[in-house]
Amino acid sequence: MDPQRQFLNVLDRDEAQKCFEAALRLAPLGEEIVPLDRAFSRVAARDVLSPVDVPSFDRSNFDGFAVRAADTHGASEESPRSLVLLGETIATGRVPQGGVGPGTAMTIATGAMLPRSADAVVMVEHADFPPSVSDKIGVADKILVRRALSAGFGVSFAGTDVATGETVVRQGELLSSRETGVLAAVGIDRLAVWRRPVVAILSTGDEIIAPGQPSAPARVFDSNAQIIADAVRELGAEPLRLGIVRDELPELSARLQQALGQADVVLLSGGTSKGAGDLCYDAVARLDPGILVHGVALKPGKPLCLAASGGKPVVVLPGFPTSAIFTFHEFVAPVIRRLAGRPADRPAMCRARLAVRVNSEIGRTEYVLVGLVADAGAAPGSPSAAPPPLVAYPMGKGSGSVTAFSRADGFVTIDRHVEIVESGTMVDVQLLSRDLKLADLVVLGSHCIGLDFLLGELQRRGLKVKFLAIGSTGGLEAAKRGECDLAGIHLLDAATGQYNSPFVTSGLQLVRGYRRRQGLAFRAGDVRFAGKPPAEAIKSACQMPDCVMVNRNQGSGTRILIDRLLVGERPPGYPVQASNHHAVAAAIVQGRADWGVTIERVATQAGLGFLPIQPEHFDFVVPTVRLDRRAVRAFIGLLSEPEIRKQLSSLGCEID
Repeated sequence: MDPQRQFLNVLDRDEAQKCFEAALRLAPLGEEIVPLDRAFSRVAARDVLSPVDVPSFDRSNFDGFAVRAADTHGASEESPRSLVLLGETIATGRVPQGGVGPGTAMTIATGAMLPRSADAVVMVEHADFPPSVSDKIGVADKILVRRALSAGFGVSFAGTDVATGETVVRQGELLSSRETGVLAAVGIDRLAVWRRPVVAILSTGDEIIAPGQPSAPARVFDSNAQIIADAVRELGAEPLRLGIVRDELPELSARLQQALGQADVVLLSGGTSKGAGDLCYDAVARLDPGILVHGVALKPGKPLCLAASGGKPVVVLPGFPTSAIFTFHEFVAPVIRRLAGRPADRPAMCRARLAVRVNSEIGRTEYVLVGLVADAGAAPGSPSAAPPPLVAYPMGKGSGSVTAFSRADGFVTIDRHVEIVESGTMVDVQLLSRDLKLADLVVLGSHCIGLDFLLGELQRRGLKVKFLAIGSTGGLEAAKRGECDLAGIHLLDAATGQYNSPFVTSGLQLVRGYRRRQGLAFRAGDVRFAGKPPAEAIKSACQMPDCVMVNRNQGSGTRILIDRLLVGERPPGYPVQASNHHAVAAAIVQGRADWGVTIERVATQAGLGFLPIQPEHFDFVVPTVRLDRRAVRAFIGLLSEPEIRKQLSSLGCEID
């Protein structure tokens, strides 16, 4: 197959959606009758009319006495009205045998049926008995009414809540506990709902393995099938997971036909260097009408393939997780809603200030996942008449990230004609959840397992925390702007050789954190490094053309340390910049590099050899205006707790 035939006609997003939906049957899939106890979260297929009045009888709202309101006129505390108390007591579930006449009353319970001629209920606390008969309640005697009533007081008349023939649920209404409660109240035990669409999910690719299987080099756990299946459930449809199919066209075609026979929507997901995207393309192209769109001007999501078979939607989602879930929500979710008879979704939106400049690509609509934090001066978690101003931080992990979507609060849509969105621009953020709750403690900056432990402990103690990994320099700048409660940093000053303190400016306070042993990592047993002083091992490695290093990102404290150790040398692998300590270890373990600088905990967990160089200081900076916040004080307090310090030490994080 010619690999160049892909994306020959990349369409605009709206044009692609129009072309796709024009080939589909988008009516609800038909009715089914279900018992009321299985109707929750279903969509009503018909209007439901009440067969009865609710209440079905005139009902007392209070414990007290059924009376004629006219007999209480003029009553007051000083001048009560005396009524004869009849002998009958009306309990719930009983039909009164008698009625009330002029000047009489009858004892009645809350929810009981009003007797004939009664039109009001005296609350028990607004009546008492003359002293001579106070011990004879329940026998024919007298009561003193101390409050005048109008007709209807204390009474729910028949049909005042729901009248016979009144529509209680309308066609297309999503049934929540409120609707099912009303249906039960009018005696409905079965109703017609739209059938749930069945959505087949087929993962493709030789590199895909199911969660629970042993991890292996060049293999990827199938996360797309899980997130898509649960997204399908959220839309009121039923996922049909058909497993993983290898890169064999006959098998893929057979499984595709199986899916079309069992489901209303078919989704394929996955990819491989062997060209599973091409295989999916070939298999889907054989359908009728087959491929409608292959390539949409989106980022992420350009490789999307939209097709149909006999009016059924067939979609090949991009393999990268973020691309897959974005394109699912943009193109597949609206189709599932219509097949399920659900109304179109109205996304929740908010305004926010973009924290950093974003470069986009002309010609493609771009979705940028963001985390939201309170703007400078706003108090996260505090009640306010108006919502606090927000700052949006791009997640910046790319379409291959499996965590970006789960940790984001929303996304910003950048028009395909826009190339740059400057820092400080006010943007519209489409929220991923309607319940946006700002964190009690916002931490930006560098990631560390010690910091993970500390934030987890605060969460266990009832504080909501948010962490965004934007690097030490990004965290420091955010703290200066007052956009976080604290920032985790490990910045090395090249001029002084000191960590962190030279970077703390006015308006910030340094909170001492912990030390992590930093050193040279290599594969265990590598004689080029084992047992040698680090400086000597690095100098020797620089002279070996086949000894490849993995570097750290420009601006990090570790990169400054590496450059000092190299003394101007540029060994093989120097341009390759890992963004964190774990990425350094992974490059060495997988043989893409032979050595690098990381922290001891990461090296030992990866089974690598390690030569200590010097401790790295992981500290925290706090805007001084936020020092007195409860969550900040709680975080600082953790660092002095003996048990917490012991736990940190076990993670390789030592506090002096």
